[in-house]
Amino acid sequence: MARLIEFVGNHPLHFVALGVVLVLIAWVEWRRLRQGAQNVGIPQAVRLINDEDAVVIDVREDAETAGGRIPNAKHVPLSVLRQRLQELERYRDRPVILVCRSGSRSGSAASILRKAGFERVYNLKGGMLAWENENLPKARK
Repeated sequence: MARLIEFVGNHPLHFVALGVVLVLIAWVEWRRLRQGAQNVGIPQAVRLINDEDAVVIDVREDAETAGGRIPNAKHVPLSVLRQRLQELERYRDRPVILVCRSGSRSGSAASILRKAGFERVYNLKGGMLAWENENLPKARK
């Protein structure tokens, strides 16, 4: 214990940096748990789509979808998701996979759907970037 105190005394910036990193990790994990959505990788997402008739909702903005979307994905930009929740009511009993460019904004969308009562909400880990890296098909519209 004396050596720890000596280390902290000799390296206060390292100790403060450690504290900041730990707080940031705790904050990120707290946000992830609060979202209530499970992150799924590409293989699990494909299984949900093929075996459980999951609906894919692309929450990217209009300009971002020019390069293509996951086939049969519904496009509901995050900026208007709350206003368009009524349209999504018919999917309440199905698994819902949310996708954005990298998997970050879809986490926010998952939180909105969970608060609206959707139970089986999934966030595509890595988003469209991961989908494209796996060379999976894209629909252009």
